[in-house]
Amino acid sequence: MNFEFSNRVQDLHGSAIREAFKALSKPGMISFAGGMPAPEMFPNVELAKIANDILLNRSNIALQYGITEGYAPLIAQVKSRLNKIGVGNEGDQTIIVTGGQQGIELITKALINENDGIACENPSFVGALNAFRSYNAKLYGVDMEKDGMNVDMLDDVLTKNKNIKFVYTIPTFQNPTGITMSLAKRKQLLEVAKKHNIFILEDNPYGELRFYGEDIPTIKSMDTDNRVIYVGSFSKILSPGLRLGFLCADETLIEKVVVCKQVSDVHTNIFAQMLASEYLSEYDIDEQIKKSKELYGAKCKLMKDCIEKYFPKNVTSTSPQGGIFLWCDMNNGVDSKIISAKVLERNVAIVPGAGAMPNSNVVTSAFRLNYSTAADEKIVQGISALGEVLYEYGK
Repeated sequence: MNFEFSNRVQDLHGSAIREAFKALSKPGMISFAGGMPAPEMFPNVELAKIANDILLNRSNIALQYGITEGYAPLIAQVKSRLNKIGVGNEGDQTIIVTGGQQGIELITKALINENDGIACENPSFVGALNAFRSYNAKLYGVDMEKDGMNVDMLDDVLTKNKNIKFVYTIPTFQNPTGITMSLAKRKQLLEVAKKHNIFILEDNPYGELRFYGEDIPTIKSMDTDNRVIYVGSFSKILSPGLRLGFLCADETLIEKVVVCKQVSDVHTNIFAQMLASEYLSEYDIDEQIKKSKELYGAKCKLMKDCIEKYFPKNVTSTSPQGGIFLWCDMNNGVDSKIISAKVLERNVAIVPGAGAMPNSNVVTSAFRLNYSTAADEKIVQGISALGEVLYEYGK
Protein backbone atom coordinates (compact mmCIF):
# COMPACT_ATOMS: atom_id res chain seq x y z
CA MET A 1 0.00 0.00 0.00
CA ASN A 2 1.25 3.49 -0.84
CA PHE A 3 1.23 6.08 1.94
CA GLU A 4 0.80 9.76 1.21
CA PHE A 5 2.10 11.52 4.28
CA SER A 6 1.05 15.01 5.25
CA ASN A 7 3.21 17.92 4.15
CA ARG A 8 4.06 18.51 7.81
CA VAL A 9 5.79 15.17 8.31
CA GLN A 10 6.93 13.87 4.93
CA ASP A 11 10.38 15.46 5.27
CA LEU A 12 10.86 14.63 8.96
CA HIS A 13 13.63 12.18 9.83
CA GLY A 14 14.33 10.31 13.04
CA SER A 15 16.68 11.88 15.55
CA ALA A 16 20.29 10.77 15.11
CA ILE A 17 20.39 10.41 18.88
CA ARG A 18 17.41 8.05 18.90
CA GLU A 19 18.93 6.08 16.05
CA ALA A 20 22.13 5.73 18.04
CA PHE A 21 20.16 4.16 20.88
CA LYS A 22 19.50 1.15 18.66
CA ALA A 23 23.20 0.32 18.70
CA LEU A 24 23.52 0.55 22.45
CA SER A 25 22.30 -2.99 23.06
CA LYS A 26 25.43 -4.29 21.34
CA PRO A 27 27.73 -5.92 23.93
CA GLY A 28 30.58 -3.69 25.02
CA MET A 29 29.16 -0.54 23.44
CA ILE A 30 30.39 2.73 25.00
CA SER A 31 27.88 5.50 24.49
CA PHE A 32 28.68 9.19 24.40
CA ALA A 33 25.57 9.65 22.25
CA GLY A 34 22.68 9.86 24.70
CA GLY A 35 21.41 12.76 26.71
CA MET A 36 20.59 10.72 29.76
CA PRO A 37 21.33 11.40 33.42
CA ALA A 38 23.38 8.85 35.31
CA PRO A 39 21.04 6.04 36.45
CA GLU A 40 22.81 5.80 39.80
CA MET A 41 21.35 9.24 40.52
CA PHE A 42 17.76 7.98 40.31
CA PRO A 43 16.12 7.92 43.78
CA ASN A 44 14.56 4.53 43.09
CA VAL A 45 14.24 3.42 46.71
CA GLU A 46 12.51 6.63 47.76
CA LEU A 47 10.21 6.58 44.74
CA ALA A 48 9.31 2.94 45.41
CA LYS A 49 8.16 3.82 48.93
CA ILE A 50 6.15 6.76 47.65
CA ALA A 51 4.59 4.72 44.84
CA ASN A 52 3.49 2.00 47.24
CA ASP A 53 1.80 4.53 49.51
CA ILE A 54 0.08 6.31 46.62
CA LEU A 55 -1.27 3.13 45.05
CA LEU A 56 -2.48 1.73 48.36
CA ASN A 57 -4.02 4.89 49.77
CA ARG A 58 -4.73 7.34 46.93
CA SER A 59 -5.31 5.21 43.87
CA ASN A 60 -8.64 6.98 43.35
CA ILE A 61 -6.61 10.06 42.36
CA ALA A 62 -3.48 8.46 40.87
CA LEU A 63 -5.32 6.13 38.49
CA GLN A 64 -8.09 8.54 37.49
CA TYR A 65 -8.29 11.31 34.91
CA GLY A 66 -6.83 14.66 35.99
CA ILE A 67 -7.05 18.25 34.87
CA THR A 68 -5.03 19.31 31.86
CA GLU A 69 -3.08 22.01 33.70
CA GLY A 70 -1.56 19.46 36.04
CA TYR A 71 -1.66 18.13 39.61
CA ALA A 72 -2.28 21.17 41.81
CA PRO A 73 0.25 20.36 44.59
CA LEU A 74 3.02 19.83 42.02
CA ILE A 75 2.17 23.08 40.24
CA ALA A 76 2.45 24.92 43.56
CA GLN A 77 5.83 23.31 44.25
CA VAL A 78 7.14 24.14 40.79
CA LYS A 79 6.00 27.74 41.13
CA SER A 80 7.75 27.97 44.50
CA ARG A 81 11.02 26.69 43.01
CA LEU A 82 10.70 29.04 40.03
CA ASN A 83 10.03 32.01 42.29
CA LYS A 84 13.38 31.40 43.99
CA ILE A 85 15.13 32.15 40.68
CA GLY A 86 12.84 35.04 39.80
CA VAL A 87 10.73 33.20 37.25
CA GLY A 88 7.04 33.98 37.12
CA ASN A 89 5.48 37.41 36.66
CA GLU A 90 2.06 38.75 37.47
CA GLY A 91 -0.03 37.57 34.55
CA ASP A 92 2.01 34.39 34.06
CA GLN A 93 0.63 30.89 34.54
CA THR A 94 2.51 27.64 35.17
CA ILE A 95 1.35 24.22 33.95
CA ILE A 96 2.75 20.69 33.92
CA VAL A 97 3.60 19.11 30.58
CA THR A 98 4.79 15.68 29.47
CA GLY A 99 8.48 16.51 29.45
CA GLY A 100 10.06 19.71 28.25
CA GLN A 101 9.78 18.36 24.70
CA GLN A 102 5.99 18.59 24.85
CA GLY A 103 6.21 22.14 26.12
CA ILE A 104 8.29 23.11 23.08
CA GLU A 105 5.90 21.34 20.71
CA LEU A 106 2.79 22.89 22.26
CA ILE A 107 4.22 26.42 22.05
CA THR A 108 5.03 25.81 18.39
CA LYS A 109 1.54 24.49 17.77
CA ALA A 110 -0.03 27.51 19.44
CA LEU A 111 2.08 30.20 17.73
CA ILE A 112 3.35 28.96 14.37
CA ASN A 113 1.53 28.96 11.06
CA GLU A 114 3.03 27.26 8.02
CA ASN A 115 6.06 29.23 6.76
CA ASP A 116 6.29 31.35 9.89
CA GLY A 117 9.87 31.68 11.04
CA ILE A 118 11.74 30.63 14.17
CA ALA A 119 15.24 31.89 14.96
CA CYS A 120 17.34 29.32 16.80
CA GLU A 121 20.90 28.73 17.83
CA ASN A 122 23.16 27.05 15.31
CA PRO A 123 23.64 24.28 16.44
CA SER A 124 20.60 23.56 18.59
CA PHE A 125 18.56 20.81 20.26
CA VAL A 126 17.42 18.31 17.63
CA GLY A 127 14.14 17.59 19.44
CA ALA A 128 13.15 21.24 19.23
CA LEU A 129 14.26 21.52 15.61
CA ASN A 130 12.08 18.57 14.63
CA ALA A 131 9.14 20.01 16.56
CA PHE A 132 9.53 23.23 14.59
CA ARG A 133 9.85 21.36 11.30
CA SER A 134 6.70 19.35 12.03
CA TYR A 135 4.71 22.59 11.71
CA ASN A 136 6.53 23.61 8.51
CA ALA A 137 8.26 26.50 10.21
CA LYS A 138 11.18 28.16 8.45
CA LEU A 139 14.29 27.89 10.60
CA TYR A 140 16.85 30.67 10.75
CA GLY A 141 20.11 29.60 12.35
CA VAL A 142 22.07 32.08 14.45
CA ASP A 143 25.68 31.15 15.08
CA MET A 144 26.93 30.24 18.53
CA GLU A 145 29.95 32.01 20.04
CA LYS A 146 31.96 31.20 23.16
CA ASP A 147 29.51 33.21 25.29
CA GLY A 148 26.31 32.15 23.57
CA MET A 149 24.24 33.14 20.58
CA ASN A 150 25.57 35.90 18.32
CA VAL A 151 22.88 38.43 19.24
CA ASP A 152 24.09 41.01 16.70
CA MET A 153 23.58 38.38 14.00
CA LEU A 154 20.14 37.64 15.46
CA ASP A 155 19.21 41.32 15.22
CA ASP A 156 20.19 41.29 11.55
CA VAL A 157 18.25 38.09 10.88
CA LEU A 158 15.13 39.54 12.52
CA THR A 159 15.48 42.78 10.55
CA LYS A 160 15.59 40.87 7.27
CA ASN A 161 12.89 38.28 8.09
CA LYS A 162 9.65 39.71 9.42
CA ASN A 163 7.98 36.29 9.47
CA ILE A 164 9.89 35.19 12.59
CA LYS A 165 7.55 34.62 15.56
CA PHE A 166 10.01 33.71 18.29
CA VAL A 167 13.62 32.97 19.06
CA TYR A 168 14.47 29.63 20.65
CA THR A 169 17.43 29.47 23.01
CA ILE A 170 18.99 27.14 25.56
CA PRO A 171 21.09 29.79 27.32
CA THR A 172 22.50 27.66 30.13
CA PHE A 173 24.72 24.63 29.34
CA GLN A 174 23.32 24.52 25.85
CA ASN A 175 22.48 21.31 24.05
CA PRO A 176 24.58 20.35 22.09
CA THR A 177 27.52 22.66 22.84
CA GLY A 178 27.49 22.99 26.63
CA ILE A 179 27.99 26.76 26.18
CA THR A 180 26.42 29.24 28.61
CA MET A 181 25.17 32.62 27.41
CA SER A 182 26.72 35.57 29.25
CA LEU A 183 24.61 37.94 31.32
CA ALA A 184 25.36 40.77 28.89
CA LYS A 185 24.07 38.74 25.96
CA ARG A 186 20.94 37.69 27.86
CA LYS A 187 20.11 41.34 28.44
CA GLN A 188 20.92 42.17 24.83
CA LEU A 189 18.73 39.29 23.60
CA LEU A 190 15.80 40.58 25.62
CA GLU A 191 16.25 44.07 24.17
CA VAL A 192 16.44 42.70 20.62
CA ALA A 193 13.25 40.70 21.19
CA LYS A 194 11.51 43.85 22.43
CA LYS A 195 12.78 45.84 19.45
CA HIS A 196 11.30 43.33 17.00
CA ASN A 197 8.27 42.48 19.17
CA ILE A 198 8.79 38.73 19.22
CA PHE A 199 8.71 36.03 21.89
CA ILE A 200 11.68 34.25 23.41
CA LEU A 201 11.32 30.54 24.14
CA GLU A 202 13.84 29.89 26.92
CA ASP A 203 14.54 26.19 27.36
CA ASN A 204 16.30 25.42 30.65
CA PRO A 205 16.49 21.68 31.39
CA TYR A 206 20.11 21.80 32.61
CA GLY A 207 20.22 25.06 34.58
CA GLU A 208 20.37 23.44 38.02
CA LEU A 209 23.34 21.26 37.06
CA ARG A 210 26.11 23.85 37.45
CA PHE A 211 29.29 22.26 38.79
CA TYR A 212 31.64 25.20 38.22
CA GLY A 213 31.33 29.00 38.26
CA GLU A 214 28.57 31.38 39.30
CA ASP A 215 24.90 31.14 38.42
CA ILE A 216 23.61 33.57 35.78
CA PRO A 217 20.02 34.85 35.99
CA THR A 218 17.55 33.33 33.57
CA ILE A 219 16.26 35.52 30.76
CA LYS A 220 12.75 35.00 32.12
CA SER A 221 13.78 36.52 35.46
CA MET A 222 14.59 39.76 33.63
CA ASP A 223 11.35 39.72 31.61
CA THR A 224 9.09 42.70 32.36
CA ASP A 225 6.42 42.32 29.66
CA ASN A 226 5.78 38.55 29.64
CA ARG A 227 7.42 37.96 26.25
CA VAL A 228 9.66 35.16 27.58
CA ILE A 229 8.19 31.66 27.55
CA TYR A 230 10.03 29.44 30.02
CA VAL A 231 10.18 25.66 29.76
CA GLY A 232 11.83 23.44 32.37
CA SER A 233 12.03 19.77 33.20
CA PHE A 234 12.46 17.18 35.94
CA SER A 235 14.19 14.83 33.48
CA LYS A 236 17.78 15.73 34.38
CA ILE A 237 17.28 16.31 38.11
CA LEU A 238 14.84 13.52 39.07
CA SER A 239 14.00 11.06 36.29
CA PRO A 240 13.52 11.32 32.52
CA GLY A 241 11.22 8.30 32.54
CA LEU A 242 8.61 10.16 34.58
CA ARG A 243 8.22 12.54 31.58
CA LEU A 244 7.55 15.65 33.63
CA GLY A 245 8.19 19.18 32.50
CA PHE A 246 6.62 22.58 33.06
CA LEU A 247 5.76 25.75 31.17
CA CYS A 248 5.60 29.26 32.60
CA ALA A 249 4.27 31.97 30.30
CA ASP A 250 1.65 34.66 29.89
CA GLU A 251 -1.72 33.28 31.00
CA THR A 252 -3.36 34.18 27.68
CA LEU A 253 -0.86 32.03 25.81
CA ILE A 254 -1.10 29.23 28.38
CA GLU A 255 -4.89 29.14 27.99
CA LYS A 256 -4.45 28.30 24.31
CA VAL A 257 -1.63 25.85 25.08
CA VAL A 258 -3.94 24.01 27.50
CA VAL A 259 -6.48 23.52 24.71
CA CYS A 260 -3.72 22.21 22.45
CA LYS A 261 -2.59 19.83 25.20
CA GLN A 262 -6.12 18.50 25.62
CA VAL A 263 -5.94 17.43 21.97
CA SER A 264 -2.51 15.84 22.45
CA ASP A 265 -2.80 13.78 25.63
CA VAL A 266 -5.64 15.18 27.78
CA HIS A 267 -3.24 15.50 30.72
CA THR A 268 0.21 14.45 31.86
CA ASN A 269 0.37 11.18 33.79
CA ILE A 270 -1.14 11.89 37.22
CA PHE A 271 0.65 9.05 38.98
CA ALA A 272 4.02 10.40 37.82
CA GLN A 273 3.05 13.89 38.94
CA MET A 274 2.08 12.58 42.37
CA LEU A 275 5.39 10.70 42.65
CA ALA A 276 7.33 13.88 41.94
CA SER A 277 5.19 15.97 44.28
CA GLU A 278 5.56 13.58 47.20
CA TYR A 279 9.29 13.31 46.57
CA LEU A 280 9.60 17.10 46.72
CA SER A 281 7.62 17.10 49.96
CA GLU A 282 9.39 14.25 51.74
CA TYR A 283 12.98 14.46 50.49
CA ASP A 284 15.60 17.08 49.70
CA ILE A 285 15.81 17.30 45.93
CA ASP A 286 18.49 19.97 46.19
CA GLU A 287 20.75 17.47 47.96
CA GLN A 288 20.00 15.02 45.16
CA ILE A 289 20.92 17.67 42.58
CA LYS A 290 24.13 18.44 44.48
CA LYS A 291 25.23 14.81 44.15
CA SER A 292 24.49 14.88 40.42
CA LYS A 293 26.51 18.06 39.97
CA GLU A 294 29.51 16.57 41.76
CA LEU A 295 29.35 13.43 39.63
CA TYR A 296 28.96 15.28 36.33
CA GLY A 297 31.68 17.75 37.17
CA ALA A 298 34.14 14.93 37.79
CA LYS A 299 33.11 13.11 34.60
CA CYS A 300 33.36 16.26 32.52
CA LYS A 301 36.88 16.93 33.82
CA LEU A 302 37.91 13.37 33.08
CA MET A 303 36.57 13.56 29.53
CA LYS A 304 38.29 16.91 28.93
CA ASP A 305 41.57 15.49 30.24
CA CYS A 306 41.21 12.51 27.91
CA ILE A 307 40.42 14.76 24.95
CA GLU A 308 43.60 16.72 25.68
CA LYS A 309 45.58 13.48 25.82
CA TYR A 310 44.11 11.44 22.95
CA PHE A 311 42.69 13.87 20.34
CA PRO A 312 44.66 15.53 17.54
CA LYS A 313 45.47 19.17 18.26
CA ASN A 314 43.28 20.41 15.42
CA VAL A 315 40.20 19.20 17.34
CA THR A 316 38.68 21.88 19.56
CA SER A 317 36.18 21.29 22.34
CA THR A 318 33.98 23.41 24.57
CA SER A 319 34.49 23.61 28.34
CA PRO A 320 31.07 23.36 30.02
CA GLN A 321 30.49 24.71 33.52
CA GLY A 322 27.51 22.41 33.96
CA GLY A 323 25.03 20.22 32.17
CA ILE A 324 25.89 16.96 30.43
CA PHE A 325 27.31 17.77 26.97
CA LEU A 326 30.36 19.14 25.25
CA TRP A 327 30.94 19.91 21.58
CA CYS A 328 33.96 19.03 19.49
CA ASP A 329 35.01 20.21 16.05
CA MET A 330 37.71 18.70 13.84
CA ASN A 331 37.97 22.01 11.92
CA ASN A 332 39.09 20.15 8.80
CA GLY A 333 35.99 19.77 6.62
CA VAL A 334 35.61 16.04 7.28
CA ASP A 335 31.96 15.05 7.68
CA SER A 336 31.48 13.92 11.29
CA LYS A 337 28.96 11.33 10.07
CA ILE A 338 31.96 9.44 8.69
CA ILE A 339 33.69 9.61 12.06
CA SER A 340 30.51 8.49 13.81
CA ALA A 341 30.21 5.43 11.57
CA LYS A 342 33.90 4.53 11.91
CA VAL A 343 34.01 4.84 15.70
CA LEU A 344 30.78 2.83 15.98
CA GLU A 345 32.73 -0.07 14.48
CA ARG A 346 34.93 0.22 17.59
CA ASN A 347 31.89 0.06 19.88
CA VAL A 348 31.80 3.80 20.61
CA ALA A 349 28.72 5.89 19.84
CA ILE A 350 28.78 9.66 19.28
CA VAL A 351 26.33 12.13 17.72
CA PRO A 352 27.43 13.76 14.45
CA GLY A 353 26.74 17.48 14.35
CA ALA A 354 24.53 17.72 11.27
CA GLY A 355 21.41 16.65 13.15
CA ALA A 356 21.76 19.65 15.46
CA MET A 357 21.86 22.16 12.63
CA PRO A 358 18.79 24.20 11.59
CA ASN A 359 19.85 23.38 8.03
CA SER A 360 19.90 19.59 8.28
CA ASN A 361 21.60 19.24 4.89
CA VAL A 362 24.76 20.99 6.03
CA VAL A 363 28.04 19.06 6.24
CA THR A 364 29.86 19.68 9.51
CA SER A 365 33.04 18.40 11.10
CA ALA A 366 31.58 18.89 14.59
CA PHE A 367 30.09 16.27 16.92
CA ARG A 368 28.51 16.06 20.39
CA LEU A 369 29.75 14.06 23.35
CA ASN A 370 27.81 13.20 26.49
CA TYR A 371 29.76 12.53 29.70
CA SER A 372 27.04 11.86 32.26
CA THR A 373 26.41 8.13 31.89
CA ALA A 374 29.58 6.27 30.94
CA ALA A 375 31.70 4.78 33.73
CA ASP A 376 35.07 6.47 34.24
CA GLU A 377 37.07 3.62 32.72
CA LYS A 378 34.71 3.64 29.70
CA ILE A 379 35.26 7.38 29.23
CA VAL A 380 39.02 6.75 29.03
CA GLN A 381 38.60 3.77 26.75
CA GLY A 382 36.04 5.42 24.48
CA ILE A 383 37.83 8.74 24.06
CA SER A 384 41.07 6.88 23.32
CA ALA A 385 39.33 4.87 20.58
CA LEU A 386 37.69 8.00 19.18
CA GLY A 387 41.05 9.74 19.17
CA GLU A 388 42.54 6.95 17.06
CA VAL A 389 39.78 7.40 14.46
CA LEU A 390 40.27 11.17 14.45
CA TYR A 391 43.99 10.72 13.79
CA GLU A 392 43.13 8.46 10.83
CA TYR A 393 41.34 11.36 9.18
CA GLY A 394 44.15 13.78 9.87
CA LYS A 395 44.11 17.54 9.50
